[in-house]
Amino acid sequence: MKRHDFDDLAAFVMVAEEHSFTRAAARLGMSPSGLSHMMRLLEERLGVRLLARTTRSVATTEAGERLLLTLRPAFEDIDRGLQSLGALREKPSGTVRITAGKHAAVSLLAPMLPRFHQDYPDIRIELIVDDRLDDIVASRFDAGIRFGERIDRDMISVRIGPDLRAAVVAAPSYLARRPPPLSLKDLASHDCVNYYMRTAGASYSWEFEEDGRDVEVKVSGSFVVNDLEMMLSAALAGAGLVYTFEDVVEEHLLSGRLVRVLDAYCKPFPGYYIYYPSRRQMPPALAVFVEALRSNSRQSSVQAA
Repeated sequence: MKRHDFDDLAAFVMVAEEHSFTRAAARLGMSPSGLSHMMRLLEERLGVRLLARTTRSVATTEAGERLLLTLRPAFEDIDRGLQSLGALREKPSGTVRITAGKHAAVSLLAPMLPRFHQDYPDIRIELIVDDRLDDIVASRFDAGIRFGERIDRDMISVRIGPDLRAAVVAAPSYLARRPPPLSLKDLASHDCVNYYMRTAGASYSWEFEEDGRDVEVKVSGSFVVNDLEMMLSAALAGAGLVYTFEDVVEEHLLSGRLVRVLDAYCKPFPGYYIYYPSRRQMPPALAVFVEALRSNSRQSSVQAA
């Protein structure tokens, strides 16, 4: 088999997994049109249609799916073999592909990445910020970062963050129009900014603790958004009550731009975990990344104490 044959097949796997020429081309470092042309040449060479193209997405045909089932394990074996060579180097190398929600990415990963790059310059971190609960194996991530209760039991999980706390906040201008809620039942009469969860296909239920019991409250309002920064902007503009992370609004509470309500119902809960598939031989690059996150968490706990 010629060298370009491997290039074509590897590119096909990328397109099939991304369901998009644009996203696959970005990961491969080439143009979408060049990638599309490469796939047409591959189909001509094999004599079968591998991809069904529409204006919005790309899907594998029956022949394409059969080819993908053959190629994916083979390329994964090659990738594991190449990563294992990093153990023979003085320092680990390679790419660690991570998925994390925006809050975890900003609060945990961004602060530690510069130091990590200094310590391990040969490791490339590919961070995909998305609140969807991806199947990290199917999506070819090395690891994900989520809350512990949202992690499948067949995954290995490691605590990497402190306890967190939610906060319900609003701008003084909003509370001048509506009396502050004093109980969870009062939320029904308030305009609440909802956070839309794409994975669930619905708005996020606000989580509280009342009389020692976990309580979920479905709230309603005139504004729904799927971005934490936009939700915070809406709160600051006086659009309504917002349920978010305490650390996100801390400076605005201190300045008086936001006011906290229902504080007694917001109890601490376990923070973030990094999780990854069970493997006999963990890639060295992932191992040092996990340890760096654990170390950063320990240092933060000591400083907080």
